[in-house]
Amino acid sequence: MKMLAARGIVPGAAPPDLLAILVVLSEGDSDVARTAQGTLRALPKPLLEGALSGELQAGVLFELAAIFATDTEVLPRLLRMKALDSPTLLRLCQSASEASGEIIATNEALILRYPEAIEVLYMNPRVRMSTSDRLIDLAVRNGIELEFPAFKLAAQAIKNQLIPEPTEEPTFDDELYKTASQLSHELSLAEEEDVCDEDEEGKLELKKKFVPLFAQIQDMTVTQKIRSAMLGNSTMRMILVRDTNRLVAEAVARSPRLTENEVVRITASRSVSDDVLRIIANSREHTRSYQVKLNLVCNPRTPFSFASRLVPHIRSNDLRAIGRSKNVPGAVSRLAVQQLSRQK
Repeated sequence: MKMLAARGIVPGAAPPDLLAILVVLSEGDSDVARTAQGTLRALPKPLLEGALSGELQAGVLFELAAIFATDTEVLPRLLRMKALDSPTLLRLCQSASEASGEIIATNEALILRYPEAIEVLYMNPRVRMSTSDRLIDLAVRNGIELEFPAFKLAAQAIKNQLIPEPTEEPTFDDELYKTASQLSHELSLAEEEDVCDEDEEGKLELKKKFVPLFAQIQDMTVTQKIRSAMLGNSTMRMILVRDTNRLVAEAVARSPRLTENEVVRITASRSVSDDVLRIIANSREHTRSYQVKLNLVCNPRTPFSFASRLVPHIRSNDLRAIGRSKNVPGAVSRLAVQQLSRQK
């Protein structure tokens, strides 16, 4: 009987109840579970239509979210279900395509009920740039404070820009963002490579192979650059961290995708802003690395209050080098000498 039910055959059961049975039977690793899982992935259209015409339970909706997140015909009907809860909506947002992300974002009442969905859609690289802008604008207009990295930066940038009206077709900005993202993934940094060559005086020259990507980024709006800093790869972040707009540079420092190697390169550069170095110096995760601590102490752009806090963590041989270096601020150099004396 269970095997028949796993194949979708339960005489007398209404479609919503049959889906609930399939979801229960799909749990586990038995033959029955595998059969039920296969039936769920390829639901007969009459069964699906009958089930969507009624009200489905929350657990059933959660399983359907994994299957129909990109189906633009089924998705709107799932969003109208009374039992739709936060975990199901977040699952839909996480797997959404460009088109389905637009469908979810236009349902403002649902988004305001579960504002955590804004973060998931924003961090989904398939969601349009114009869609993510409207979501941030929606949160700002309704006084919603979100905790994900760089929300305040994006919200501040949104306030200074005209938000486009909702559109069904990708905008020029969407295409520009997509093109730049594709180009950034075609370019890859070597293990210790930077996008710029920097001389002893800190003057920068962009490497030739990164010029096309730099040109694309230059044409982006501030909000596009902030989202690129959050979702882009290391090549894009290493360009954006030197952006003249403070919000963009800070977004790179707050990006959850920032790796230790990138932080080492950023803290070693004298062309990044002191705001970026301050954010990194305040991060326990980033300052676990000894090389990052050493770079922050040696970088003349690191605010003295942060550099002085890290001097006690520097090894003796490096303290001697800092004490003799002419490229380190005098106050930091003297502090290094004092620390070395205390260690002796």
